[in-house]
Amino acid sequence: MNGEPDAAITTPDADQAGLYERLIADLDGAGARYRLIDHPPEGRTEMVSALRGNDVAQAAKCLIVMVKIGKRQTRYVLAVVPGDARLDLRAVKELLAGTYAAFAGRDKAEELAGSPSGTVLPFSYHPKLEIIADPALLQAPELFFNAARLDRSIALRTDDYLRLAAPRLAPITA
Repeated sequence: MNGEPDAAITTPDADQAGLYERLIADLDGAGARYRLIDHPPEGRTEMVSALRGNDVAQAAKCLIVMVKIGKRQTRYVLAVVPGDARLDLRAVKELLAGTYAAFAGRDKAEELAGSPSGTVLPFSYHPKLEIIADPALLQAPELFFNAARLDRSIALRTDDYLRLAAPRLAPITA
């Protein structure tokens, strides 16, 4: 890509590059209003928010949650919450009428998200991953998130996020 740093640490691997390209193509194809923000590689919400210059509350923190429904069924949720909030696992469990909820293991989370921890998108490209967003996330006009890579973020208009991701809205923060 033009204008990108050459350092190996900032070069996404092939899968990440594919997910990044797919996201950009989807945003462009839907006429979404967004900005790209290059920054040093960082996946922690508080740290990357400082690098991007956004309030932590405007960051879309994306967490993969496993919810057991009885003994035989497991569902996975992409929980999207403001960067300054804590996910309430009990709220997610109750929302899905589950018997148990926990953060998905790193390998499973990365498999479902299609990207490494710290780069999880607030969009789902996996059929078994349902998006639930906390309404508090929607208070700002723009959402900020890593763009399936550690060295580039996206500032996306909140109304475009709602239109494109079509998340289930429910209070899921503590």
